[in-house]
Amino acid sequence: MNKIVAALVQQSCSEDRDENLSKSIGYIREAAAQGADLVVLQELHGGVYFCQSEDPDRFDAAEPIPGPTTELLSATAKESNVLIVASLFEKRAAGLYHNTALVLDKDGSVAGKYRKMHIPDDPSYYEKYYFTPGDLGFTPISTSIGKLGVMVCWDQWYPEAARLMALAGAELLIYPTAIGWDPADPVKEQQRQLDAWVTIQRAHAIANGIPLLAANRVGFEPAPGENGNGITFWGNSFIAGSQGEFLAEGGNTKEELILSEIDLCRTESVRRIWPFLRDRRIDAYGGLLQRYLD
Repeated sequence: MNKIVAALVQQSCSEDRDENLSKSIGYIREAAAQGADLVVLQELHGGVYFCQSEDPDRFDAAEPIPGPTTELLSATAKESNVLIVASLFEKRAAGLYHNTALVLDKDGSVAGKYRKMHIPDDPSYYEKYYFTPGDLGFTPISTSIGKLGVMVCWDQWYPEAARLMALAGAELLIYPTAIGWDPADPVKEQQRQLDAWVTIQRAHAIANGIPLLAANRVGFEPAPGENGNGITFWGNSFIAGSQGEFLAEGGNTKEELILSEIDLCRTESVRRIWPFLRDRRIDAYGGLLQRYLD
């Protein structure tokens, strides 16, 4: 396909899984009615961002793939004739869990999945407690609309990950995300964080000459008990073209559907002008395999 219509779902979430999934499916159907070929849902869209605390009971929400959510979204993809990128808390085995992105093609089949590789461990983002690092590598997922370089949230800060996806033939970079502000942070600090988040991802699009989609959640989610200040998820979901240009942007306070047409053929013309892949000095990059060059 030379051109596709892509949609991002930016929504708030509650503890009610059925309500959250119903909302996601409603947006998927709305996107399909507007001609979308691809719909990207945010990270862990089936519930609240539970990683604000370490709670063993939260593992009860994990599910296998395939499982109930896979089946529900598979039926929705087939019914709506859209490709869906979803995000699940995957139960691989007892005591072994992943933060997993699932790709369902237009016929409802499972095109592939990606397990989050970079796992953060910061105040209010205690993901290492819940998620085992991914073991599927940075491998694009082949679909009816092309090869998708799907990653998840914290992965979006790493240029190495985006580059490896691009080198393996990804035609789009896609990041389901859950990121926000600490409400106690000064406004200027909040703005710096948002600017950094947008800038690093636009840089991935530019450096690799391919479009990028980032779907982030929105709304305030309190921390359980007295474990923190909660998180105000900042939305700002966006679609960027292969020169990092904004094709569509969401706001930072409301639920919304963000759509844009993407011309996949622009990658070829952009890479002819900016041949970054041609001029890479792969003979001189051995130090990248070290943690730090002492």
